Amino acid sequence: MNERKNLSGIKVYMALLVGLSFMCFAAIFIKASHAPGIVTAFYRMAIASVVLVIPFMIRLKISGESLNKKGILLAVLAGLCFGIDLSLWSTGVVMSNATLPTLTANLAPVWVGFGSIIIFKEKHRVGFWIGLIIAFTGVCLLISNDLDQSNRVLAGVLLGVGAGIFYGIFYLFSQSGRKLVNTLSFLFFSTLSSAIYLLVMMLILQYDFIGYDRQTYLIFFGISLGVQVCGWMLINYSQGYLPASIVAPTLLGQPVLTAVLAALLLHEALTLWHISGGLVVVAGIYIVHYSRRR
Repeated sequence: MNERKNLSGIKVYMALLVGLSFMCFAAIFIKASHAPGIVTAFYRMAIASVVLVIPFMIRLKISGESLNKKGILLAVLAGLCFGIDLSLWSTGVVMSNATLPTLTANLAPVWVGFGSIIIFKEKHRVGFWIGLIIAFTGVCLLISNDLDQSNRVLAGVLLGVGAGIFYGIFYLFSQSGRKLVNTLSFLFFSTLSSAIYLLVMMLILQYDFIGYDRQTYLIFFGISLGVQVCGWMLINYSQGYLPASIVAPTLLGQPVLTAVLAALLLHEALTLWHISGGLVVVAGIYIVHYSRRR
């Protein structure tokens, strides 16, 4: 019995780590694509929606359950916020590099903390505010060396911060919505909602749907199947068995691993200011997580 329980525990941790590994390639795919960031983000969500509709319908038919309308509405709103997050983050990655917008987008827990004060009337410990100050000190270090330059690094960082705000709102909607509908249904409706939003953005900005090279089309499928379907499914699975105090700090490894992959695959070089600022940001976010979970 204990051996079976240990194997089950290992399985859950492996799901979390493999899911994290898939997620780390998201920014790499965006940067390597020869299409605007919003286009790649659209295909990521659109292809995933098509893939998810089959298991969603099968599960719905087998279970015979009726979907909670409020839960579906929250999933749609969450998907809308996630679509805005993707549009800002992917544009920031294309404008600057794969690492910095990904890092600042991970400030989402800070915005979740603020949202919980307004929505859920939570009172935070001193550690939350200390972590907040440390995280934003790190952001200042990230951009301090670029303020007097006419490059796109600063814009990429700020777009990442904006993406993190909407990802934080996405998390708040998810927190309530996933209590009302199952994981697969929530993932399907939120993914479909994101795809529709990104479709509208493509039409407004008059981006081309076709005409890209073979590598870019392969990236569309890779980011959709690898990151959105496999990565998110594995992370959602692990969230059902592991406490947030383990999952959340583990996911902070995403920008770190993204930076390593960007250096190896894209030959991106980070300055000492970027590295030190990034480490301070991660430390601040971790303290925010820790203080809230205490």
